[in-house]
Amino acid sequence: MGLMDFVKKQFIDIIQWTEDSDGTLAWRFPMADMEIQNGASLTVRESQMALFVNEGKVADVFGPGTHKLTTQTLPVLTYLKNWDKLFESPFKSDVYFFSTRQQVDQKWGTPQPITIRDKDFGAVRLRAFGNYSFRVVEPKLFHTEISGTRDSYGVGDLDGQLRGLVLQNISNAIASSGIPFLDLASNQLTFAQALTTQLAPEFAKIGLKLEGMTVQNVSLPEELQKILDQKIGMGMVGNDMGKFMQYQTAQAIPKFAEGAAGGGGGIAGDAMGLGAGVALGQVLAQNLASGLQGGAGAAAQAVGVKAEDVMATLEKLGDLKTKGILTQEEFDAKKAELLKKLV
Repeated sequence: MGLMDFVKKQFIDIIQWTEDSDGTLAWRFPMADMEIQNGASLTVRESQMALFVNEGKVADVFGPGTHKLTTQTLPVLTYLKNWDKLFESPFKSDVYFFSTRQQVDQKWGTPQPITIRDKDFGAVRLRAFGNYSFRVVEPKLFHTEISGTRDSYGVGDLDGQLRGLVLQNISNAIASSGIPFLDLASNQLTFAQALTTQLAPEFAKIGLKLEGMTVQNVSLPEELQKILDQKIGMGMVGNDMGKFMQYQTAQAIPKFAEGAAGGGGGIAGDAMGLGAGVALGQVLAQNLASGLQGGAGAAAQAVGVKAEDVMATLEKLGDLKTKGILTQEEFDAKKAELLKKLV
């Protein structure tokens, strides 16, 4: 084989990457024993970036377009300066292509319930899942931190690490948002925004941009779900105290009916429940008003009204205030109304 045949075989004229499948984040151009010819063409397509690495160090990054490679721009990436060594150059260069397209519909979720801290409820165990999308925006950082010298690096290779990032930052996202957990759980868009705010800097540390995140479902413990349902119900009737009492009474009626159907044994127990307790408070208040309007305290005793029943009702209202369902003003107004009728 003549010298010119050897030269022709060793030189590369065009460097490019035509993605033949989805899910590839980084791909190394197959150099083997070939080297880049002076004046060779580097073609970087839209949604790609190219990275030159020489002797283990990043030499340059190229964005979309056609780039002519010369000894002036890349003197260490060619044999032309080593004719006297018959192309046995001590320099070794690699070209890596990176896909900058959005990688969509990536799944995240909590395989097991995770414990988070909340200012209203202390420790809360929840399960949640959704999806997210991202893209490579800093090829040099992604190469040095993640993909390295592998021939190819795909989304699947990164999936476990990104899922882990999401899970370990859920609690921090809730805490840093300053929004009560129940408000986040009842509004999945707000929850997703809080997660995005927390996670975006973590993705940036490895050269990625978090493009979007969704929360498709949040599963709560049964007792917390009941409180959330009440909060959603109150959101439908607003802050009007009369409507609140009507809502709680409507919630309590089915429980009283079930107790009556079972022989009445469950009525007293249900009356101590949150909804029934407030409904009972309304009945007691009405009975007190009737007794006072009639001018006879004995009439109030005749219908079975007791001071301890009123106090129990106030305790239930206090629980509602603590859980954020009643405001301080609403509680104070109801408290004054009930205590006034005991005078």
